[in-house]
Amino acid sequence: MTTPRISTVMWPTRSWPEAGELWRRAEDLGFRHAWVYDHIAWRGATPWYDAYTTLAAAAAVTSRVRIGTMVTSPNFRHPVPTAHAVRTIDHVSGGRLTVGVGAGGLRRTSDAGVLGGADWTPGERASRFAEWVELLDLLLRGPETTFEGTYYSAREVVQDPGCVQRPRVPFVIAANGPRGMRVAARHGDAWVTTGAAEGMGPQDAVRSRLAALDAACEAEGREITERILLTGFAEEPWLASPGSFADLAGRYAELGVTEIVLHWPRPGTPFESDPAVFEAIAAEHGGDR
Repeated sequence: MTTPRISTVMWPTRSWPEAGELWRRAEDLGFRHAWVYDHIAWRGATPWYDAYTTLAAAAAVTSRVRIGTMVTSPNFRHPVPTAHAVRTIDHVSGGRLTVGVGAGGLRRTSDAGVLGGADWTPGERASRFAEWVELLDLLLRGPETTFEGTYYSAREVVQDPGCVQRPRVPFVIAANGPRGMRVAARHGDAWVTTGAAEGMGPQDAVRSRLAALDAACEAEGREITERILLTGFAEEPWLASPGSFADLAGRYAELGVTEIVLHWPRPGTPFESDPAVFEAIAAEHGGDR
């Protein structure tokens, strides 16, 4: 059993250069990834700066920590300009970008429906997600892509030069249901879940979802070894103490989780925590440990 690596979610709520100092601090603390949520706002919170612009700036002020979206939202992004931004940031960062992708949230206070039009049904949302990921994959593998889907299209899109990372930047797919698991198994280099589930404890939920992921991967003839847990959305005391973190990390490592994501302490929100405990956990579990 290998102890999971640890990463953090950075809040895109502070302007530069203060935000840049926090990204450099995340690197110094030894986190594997520094992630950022991709929304127009988040549950109505403002200011909320753009994820991809933030990542470009973060890439320029760091040199070791991997950076990425947790996760890119199809609610307001089209795969073509997204691929262009991804390729650019991969070059700026020297090949340190990872792209997380999910089906998109349901809250209008974050980004659902901001482009207008009818609300997406669950079935349409799942279909859009699958097509969105398929097209982004094609665009980043390049060198030229033409695609005509039900929801998205591209015509003679040139991606040259391609990504620094070959054949493209890694994808982390956020998925819990059967259709999402198939997308993860087909296109993902890693998979992420929160462990939150109605009527089920988080560890039982993750165990069940990992079994479903394994089944989907077997059907696709692929293997996803990177399994990420985004904490903070289930009732578990990850940041109560270094000992509490170590206990929980060990339990999830036994299930097969390879990376634990903690939220950077954010005062006055449900993600408030003791910065000293947060840094103590990073000191003990970050870096190459």
